[in-house]
Amino acid sequence: MSQLTPFIYKVISIGQTMQVFISNTIQTKQIMLFVHETTLSMYNIFIFPVLFFSLFFLFLCIKTILTHSKKTSIIDKININEWPNVTIQIPTFNEIVALRCAKQCLEFDYPRNKFEVIIGDDSNDPAVSKKIDNFIEKHKNFIKVTRRGSNSGFKAGNLNHMLKYSKGDIIVIFDSDFIPNKYFLKSIVKPFLTNKNIGCVQSKWSFVNDSQNLITIFASSIILVYQKLIAPINNKLKVPLLFGSGQAIRKDLIKKLGGWQEGSLTEDVEFAVRILKNGYEIVYLDELKVRGEVPYTLKDLSKQQKKWAYGNVNAFLCHWKSIIFGNFTISQKIMLMFTLLGYASSIFLAIFIILGVVSFSTGEPAPINIGKFLIETVKSISVSSGFLISAILVLQREKKTHMISKVLLSAFTIGFIITLNVSIGIFNAISGKRMNWDLIQKRGNKN
Repeated sequence: MSQLTPFIYKVISIGQTMQVFISNTIQTKQIMLFVHETTLSMYNIFIFPVLFFSLFFLFLCIKTILTHSKKTSIIDKININEWPNVTIQIPTFNEIVALRCAKQCLEFDYPRNKFEVIIGDDSNDPAVSKKIDNFIEKHKNFIKVTRRGSNSGFKAGNLNHMLKYSKGDIIVIFDSDFIPNKYFLKSIVKPFLTNKNIGCVQSKWSFVNDSQNLITIFASSIILVYQKLIAPINNKLKVPLLFGSGQAIRKDLIKKLGGWQEGSLTEDVEFAVRILKNGYEIVYLDELKVRGEVPYTLKDLSKQQKKWAYGNVNAFLCHWKSIIFGNFTISQKIMLMFTLLGYASSIFLAIFIILGVVSFSTGEPAPINIGKFLIETVKSISVSSGFLISAILVLQREKKTHMISKVLLSAFTIGFIITLNVSIGIFNAISGKRMNWDLIQKRGNKN
């Protein structure tokens, strides 16, 4: 009997272990079932905000297509006897491509004694600064450089510093990678001479590398949709915002409103809201184009979109009282809120996608019902397809149908990564977490 005792204890131990395993298995199934039912319920709830943003994009698309706005090229008929003094500012941080922009500015069809070019060099790379100095030495009668010894306040801090040395009555700003044509300066200055209440003029962007790879195709399509759908409606409602490059502003107005908001990641948007709420006008010239570059790596596109989402939401948080309770009309308030908070659609879309994946993965194990799977997939894509449909229609109107298949491919691959980064940017803005400015690599810096 004593010999059987260890055996009995061993059997009891194995039995207890199996009981625990079975119990754990049952608990695991219960947990999985709970997760599946919870995420499925939330998935069905999040369909509605995703559908709202999707339909709103489609509404804007249809409205823009059906609305025939006046041609802005009428400004070309204005006869100018005396051109105003202009300062062209090119802020840069370790970007030698700024010299390409400066060279293009020297080709402007504008009286030479009426404009100057300033390169605001915040670089901490001596090699870049030396190349800038060598270039300016050859053109010192028309171009000068300003330096602060740091990049404090980011681009806004650089612009405020350059303003101290700017002689022009009109300030024209280019990011370092932009390439204006010879007629650009006259075209962007003319609106100021027709209406003294115009504080800013913004041109449309186009890109030299929009077909470089899948990243640039997706990046340029995002901006194109904004410029063709949202900006024209904002312009018609007299609440367009600035893009940060290819823009002109009255110098006295910059000073009057306290300069650019240092530390802001989208100082252009924040300043535009200040302009509007103080009763001045901004004009968007959708027929005046200036070429620039879009990010060509997934890392840089993610940084750019996260920065823009953070900056737009932060601008709204700074001025929400003026936007909601100010003197704007209902239509203006709606479009300003949508323009500044439109990135929030990415949060709902990201959660919607994640809930769908988790719900599908935690369901009761069973053979996949192909028919049901396809129906659910099509339903999910249809609910969230407003932006994609809008992008397709915009590409067709811009005669870029060759990009449609690649935009669709990028949307279902890299699009999710961009969506997550945008969501992070929004959460950072709402929580008050500070984000630093990151350099976006430009193809022109490698030449």
